[in-house]
Parts: sequence; structure tokens; C-alpha cells
Amino acid sequence: MEAWLGHLIHDLLAALALPQVGLVAVFVIAFVSATLLPLGSEPALYLVVKADPALFWPAILVATVGNTLGGITSWWVGYGAERAVEAARHKSPPNPRALAWLQRFGPKACLLSWLPVVGDPLCAVAGWLRLPFWPCVGWMALGKFLRFVFYTAALLWLIPPDWIS
Repeated sequence: MEAWLGHLIHDLLAALALPQVGLVAVFVIAFVSATLLPLGSEPALYLVVKADPALFWPAILVATVGNTLGGITSWWVGYGAERAVEAARHKSPPNPRALAWLQRFGPKACLLSWLPVVGDPLCAVAGWLRLPFWPCVGWMALGKFLRFVFYTAALLWLIPPDWIS
């Protein structure tokens, strides 16, 4: 089974031609995955770093910037959606417990934007609630940076080098 996984990773690396377009691919995939579209950026980041370990920090930074810009896009989508709903309703929206929680923690809640499933919508809800833009961006970027460092380092440590040849 280990040989099968090694061949799969090798074939993916060859098919995506990541060594040729590595950082661009990481940026685009990280950006798209931070919007409400279901896509993960960690495999692309891992494959680029595995192909060229010298790209560890540049790839982490590119993934963080792309993912943060995707989170910013989600923030603006939420902000615009809230304004459109308000214009249509002419009254304030209901305030369920999740929205109350987010309002209580404010921009610091955007630190959790790295979480699967809830992280991307969290950015949109922050925009919906009109939480301060730049503090939200700062907390998003920190959370996303820490996630990429942790996951990439863990994958590099867990997957033996002889699996990819």
C-alpha cells in the first residue's frame, strides 16, 4: 500500500507539473479554497515543498497571502450580502446565537478562519456583521499562516521521503 501512495503522489506531481508552476498553483488553489468553494490547498502546498524543499517558506507565505485574499473576498461577499438584505428588508436581521458569539469575540474570531467547513463562512459572517476590516484580515492571516506551517511541516515529517521518487 505504501508503494501505491508513493506512485499516486508522484503521478499527481507529474500531472500537475507543479515544479514548473509551483508558487502560482499554490497561490491560485489557496485563494480559491478560502472562498466558499470546497477545495483544500494543503495537498498542492505539500507537493510543491516536497518537489523543492527550498520553497518551504516562500510557499507558506504565498499560500498564506492567497488564502487570506480569499478570506477577504468572503468578508466582502458577506458585507455586500448584508447590505443587500438590509436594503430589501428595511430592518435589522435576526441575531441567532452564532452571530452573537461572533459579535462577542469580534475580529479575533477570524483567527479560526483556518478551520475546515466553518472557517470560510466565518469570514463572510464577519463581513455581514461589519466587523472591522483590517483587524479581521490580520487575525485571518495569522490563523492561515499557522495552519500552513503546521500542516506542511507535519506532512513532511509524516510522509517518508522514499514514498516519492
